[in-house]
Amino acid sequence: MDFQEILVYILVIVALGFLVRKFFWKSKSKKNCGNGDCGCS
Repeated sequence: MDFQEILVYILVIVALGFLVRKFFWKSKSKKNCGNGDCGCS
């Protein structure tokens, strides 16, 4: 296994981790919508 293969595997793992965190671990919104400063109406 050479350096390029290791780099590709690391990038794939990071990308999958990002997608899992983004779509499956939805955290509560930290926006403060009580003051009307975030544009959510």
